[in-house]
Amino acid sequence: MRNFEGKLAVISGGGSGMGRELAEQLAGEGCHLALCDLSAAAMAETVDHCREANQEITISTHHCDVSDEASVLAFRDDLLAAHDTGHVNLVFANAGIGGGGSFIKGDREDWERTFAVCWYGVYYTARAFLPLLIAAEEGHLINTSSVNGFWACLGPNASQTAYAAAKFAVKGFSEALVTDLRLHAPHVKVSVVMPGHIGTNIAINTGKIHGRDPMEMTAAEVAEIRGEMVKRGKPVGNLPDDAIRGAIKQRSEDFRDKAPTTPAQAASIILDGVREDRWRILVGEDAHVLDSRVRATPEDAYEAAFTQQLHDDGHLNFTAER
Repeated sequence: MRNFEGKLAVISGGGSGMGRELAEQLAGEGCHLALCDLSAAAMAETVDHCREANQEITISTHHCDVSDEASVLAFRDDLLAAHDTGHVNLVFANAGIGGGGSFIKGDREDWERTFAVCWYGVYYTARAFLPLLIAAEEGHLINTSSVNGFWACLGPNASQTAYAAAKFAVKGFSEALVTDLRLHAPHVKVSVVMPGHIGTNIAINTGKIHGRDPMEMTAAEVAEIRGEMVKRGKPVGNLPDDAIRGAIKQRSEDFRDKAPTTPAQAASIILDGVREDRWRILVGEDAHVLDSRVRATPEDAYEAAFTQQLHDDGHLNFTAER
C-alpha cells in the first residue's frame, strides 16, 4: 500500500498520542478515518486536527472499550454504517494502558485490566476487522506492541508483568499472522510496531483508567510508594504526602514531555513502515539499541548492569527514576 488516498483507516486509541498523530497524518494524505477511544472530548480534538489537515475526508468517532468484545463489534458495525462500506483498508490496533506491575504484590483487578486492554484489545480488533481487511483489494493490520514485547522489564527496580505479558502476546500473534496471511489472504499485510519511549499521555491515562489520580492517592497508598522509594535509596522518608503525590504526577508528565521521540515522529515511522510492507517496525533509536542488545546478550537482559549501560548511553532514562 504505497499511498493512503481514498482508503479507510480504523484507529483505536485515536484520541491522543500516536493514535491522534496517525489520524492527522493519514487525513493529510486523503485517508478516511474511523476513530475509537474512551474519551469523546479527546476524539473531538483529534477530529479538529484532522479537519485542519483535510476538509474533504469522512471521519467517524466511536466510544469503544477495546477490552470488551461486544464494544469492539459495535464499533465495527457503527463505522460500516457511517462510511457506507463493506471493507476497511488499514486497522491500527493502537490503544493501550500501563499498570499491573507486580504479579505477586499488585492488585489483580489492575493486572487483568491492563492485560485485557493491551492484549485482548488487539485480539478482539483483529477478530472484528480482519474479515473487512480481507474484503478489501488491499489491506494492512498494524498491531502496537512495545519494546516490552521483547524486554519484559523496566530495569531492576520495577515490576512490569501485565504490560510485558500482553505486549509479548501481541508480538507473537502478529508474527504468526505473517505466515497465516501469506497462506490464506496474501493481499493483506500485517505489521507489529515496537515503540521505545514515546512522548504520550499513557502514564497519565493509565492512572485515570485504573481510577488512581496521583493527587487523590490515600495516605496508605502514599506510604506504600514512599516505602518503595526509600528501599531504592531515594531520600523521601520525611517528605509530606502531598510532595510524594506531586512527584508521581510530575513523573507522568515528564514521561510525556521529555521523551526522545514525539508521537508525530512515531506516526511517521509507522506509516513509512506500512508503505514499505515491513512486518516489524521499531520506533525510536532506543528501540533499535535495546533490540540489538537483548539479542546479543539475552542472559544479561534482566541484570542491573544491563539497564545501567542503557542509562549511561542515554537510553530509557525514565526507568532510572522508578
